[in-house]
Amino acid sequence: MKLVFATNNLNKLAEVQKMLPASIELLSLKDINCFDEIEETATTLEGNAQLKANYIKEKFGYNCFADDTGLEVEALNNAPGVYSARYAGEPSNSENNMQKLLTELNGKDNRKAQFRTAICLNLDSNQFLFEGICKGQILTEKKGEKGFGYDPIFQPEGYDKSFAEMTSEEKNKISHRGLAIQKLVEFLKEYY
Repeated sequence: MKLVFATNNLNKLAEVQKMLPASIELLSLKDINCFDEIEETATTLEGNAQLKANYIKEKFGYNCFADDTGLEVEALNNAPGVYSARYAGEPSNSENNMQKLLTELNGKDNRKAQFRTAICLNLDSNQFLFEGICKGQILTEKKGEKGFGYDPIFQPEGYDKSFAEMTSEEKNKISHRGLAIQKLVEFLKEYY
């Protein structure tokens, strides 16, 4: 069976393909000649994942899934949330996003946060949602060189290092995206 992952990130694609049964061939947007900019205009992570998955299903007819991820900071009423990638404005810039977040948390004792990933799967004529959450806290300064986005300032619960100090294997075992994808993979293994 062919299944489209609505992403252009080849690293994410390869990582997910390794987790799937051999009977499922994972395709990227490029593989189906989709070069459209799919607008993420929903106010929730689930909504954005649904927009992307529905766009592919309606326009190209493939079974597919899409994800959206956000950082939710308790002291900021779960901001930046759905706006995580564009928190400091356009164009999207991880360094500016981190600096804005650190400034907003300056002097606040509550630094609890969580990364949350929502995945929407359109399979045949059904739609399924999966979620992964990684709880932790926002550090007062950047630590580490690996990863991307907010990784240098996010420290997961039970660890004394940031996501940016972890190997990709360490991070994937506990990360929000890794957990959501694991739920998706388990579902697909049972479905097929």
